[in-house]
Amino acid sequence: MATTTVERDGVGEEQKKRKQGGFRTMPFILANEICDRFATAGFGANMITYLTQQLHLPLVEASNTLTNFNGTSSLTPILGALTADAFAGRFWTIIAGSVFYQLGMLALVASALLPSLRPAPCAPPPLCRRATGWQLAVLYLALLCTSLGSGGIRPCVVAFGADQFDDQQQKQRQKGGGGAATAAGRKRSYFNLYFFTMGLAVLLALTVVVYIQENVGWGWGFGIPAIAMFVSIVVFVAGYPLYVRLKPGGSPFTRLAQVVAAAFRKRRAAVPEDPGMLYQDKELDALISTNGRLLHTNQLTFFDRAAIVTPGDIAGSGEPDLWRLSTVHRVEELKSIVRLLPIWSAGILLATAASHNGTFTIQQARTMDRHLTPRFEIPPATMSIFTTVAMLAGLALYDRAFVPLARRVTGLPSGITYFQRMAIGLGISILGVASAALVEVRRRGAAADHGLLDSPAAVVPISVFWLVPQYAVHGVAEAFSSVAHMEFLYDQAPESMRSSAAALFWLSSSLGNYMGTVLVTAVQRATRGGGEWLQDNINRGRLDCYYWLVTTLMVLNLGYYLVCFHFYTMKPLEVAEDQEDDDEKECELSSVHKNGGPGGLV
Repeated sequence: MATTTVERDGVGEEQKKRKQGGFRTMPFILANEICDRFATAGFGANMITYLTQQLHLPLVEASNTLTNFNGTSSLTPILGALTADAFAGRFWTIIAGSVFYQLGMLALVASALLPSLRPAPCAPPPLCRRATGWQLAVLYLALLCTSLGSGGIRPCVVAFGADQFDDQQQKQRQKGGGGAATAAGRKRSYFNLYFFTMGLAVLLALTVVVYIQENVGWGWGFGIPAIAMFVSIVVFVAGYPLYVRLKPGGSPFTRLAQVVAAAFRKRRAAVPEDPGMLYQDKELDALISTNGRLLHTNQLTFFDRAAIVTPGDIAGSGEPDLWRLSTVHRVEELKSIVRLLPIWSAGILLATAASHNGTFTIQQARTMDRHLTPRFEIPPATMSIFTTVAMLAGLALYDRAFVPLARRVTGLPSGITYFQRMAIGLGISILGVASAALVEVRRRGAAADHGLLDSPAAVVPISVFWLVPQYAVHGVAEAFSSVAHMEFLYDQAPESMRSSAAALFWLSSSLGNYMGTVLVTAVQRATRGGGEWLQDNINRGRLDCYYWLVTTLMVLNLGYYLVCFHFYTMKPLEVAEDQEDDDEKECELSSVHKNGGPGGLV
């Protein structure tokens, strides 16, 4: 009777697992992401206008405040990833981050609604009182809460969604046949779907929320995103029974530190020529290698010393001292992270180039003719809609048209590799910044022709739709580069560090925004006193020169990426497959370790 009960429980548990994961979880995860991105975009899309027109901050200070906030919001995901991978898991980290973000948005709504939390309107218009320290403190507190919230949400949502397909891919691999390839294809489609739904939410925010902020009021303009954030939390929690929730495997940063410490301790030890002599322990690595252990590679061999067994490394009980001895799998985890950092860093300047779209470009749009009809004007921040539309169109055409055509040429199921996709995105982004410089030359020329160089509040008789090409090109570049960047980090990072890998994606955005602040400050100081490039009166400034400087940096960045790719080595992975005799069979997941094979650029 007891045996029957155990068997029944086992069958029930197996049926429960079969009902978890896959596309059935996507309505909950993506609905959460739509509401979250709608709230985030509605919160930040027009923030430059709120800072300059409601809090009366100078343009450069407002721009730096905004880029610093965006940088911090992209830096905190490191903390969120550490929390998720170490002990909390991705589900609960997302919930905690959402709550913090909700608190920050409520504080911002209060700042917009309560007269005591913002300066009085300009009267007369040239005399505007700047926000007080107390009023700015409330704003910064709200921004801090939203930054902490982003830290819990951003690194975990995309990895949590991919987790729903990893489990299916492992099961299909064990069964054999083409099921594993199908599951891998579904995961690739998920990354495109993730960015597509994110773009839809941003599109909605840039049209509806920005219009409300400009024409109804900032209270409702911030209040609606706050309501959307609450809805996202409720929807995400509702899908709890359907989710595959992987157990955290302990702090990945602790494991990396242990490898470094063990290797340094044995820095004078000779690395054996036979990798089979290095320490292996499948049971110890079981929780952090459910999809297979990493195989030994011949790069960065200094760290192999951490896996050399020396007297005192293993206790009498058989347990290794992890600060003295690491397994090959743990050593290869560190190697994988070190190898991907150069390619990852190429995304930093991409974020720097895009950072001006939310600051200087909006100020350009404000000086241009924005009329669609004699009575209706497009809000300046709504111009970002063209980036989003271009990205959505790019993602749709990529899956439906580009991949089938590329597949005929390359023979790859994905059409091209994520390395090639990222290179294309970096190349397209150069055209986006160059077009921004050309349009600014034309806008400033029109201002000079009509005697408006000293009238920053006047409308320059040139259509705002001249800005559409630079917005659209940035959107197409993002459809290539951002998706490929995220997929590369997820695929090449160790499985126990995938939240951390997603955090690296946002960290590159963080560093890019901080670099944007540094670049703006450096340019302002370097050009001060004679033809200042960046000033409150952009008609007298030289934004076009700033854009040409960024274009030059982007060209150098593309060359850097190609060099990094040339020397990159894919991570090798073994997979344990269940056989009829319960033996284990090892095979390499990737037969191409060097980039010169089918996975290469050429």
